[in-house]
Amino acid sequence: MIQHISNKDKLLAVIVQNKFRDKGIKFFTPDDFSQQLGYMNHPQGHIIFPHVHNHMPREVKFTNEVLFIKSGKIRVDFYDDDQLYLQSKILYEGDVILLASGGHGFEMLEPTEMFEVKQGPYVGDRDKTRFKPIDKNQICFKD
Repeated sequence: MIQHISNKDKLLAVIVQNKFRDKGIKFFTPDDFSQQLGYMNHPQGHIIFPHVHNHMPREVKFTNEVLFIKSGKIRVDFYDDDQLYLQSKILYEGDVILLASGGHGFEMLEPTEMFEVKQGPYVGDRDKTRFKPIDKNQICFKD
């Protein structure tokens, strides 16, 4: 239900499948990640006290993305930092993925709606380097 996609000692992605359930609060990312991914499940009547977030300067060196698959089905292709293909995973309606490092590409296997959350500000084409995707006959799925 929680999958960590890694290459060597580098975490590329965290996938939280729609069927994941737990009580309370669970974070799936290390404290030093510039994008945090957490899950909350509280009973009726639970209170999260009102709060404001303090001014806390942070340095973001790379863009991390979180995708929420609202509907549909997609294939995510994972690449290392040198644009070498590693593996693919299928995501379904309700799944969430944090893309933390390396490269990635997508193919919509069904009509798909998804939300994307990432750090800003957006800097256009300076933010990414595009490259040729893997040939379909080379796609591999690992457990």
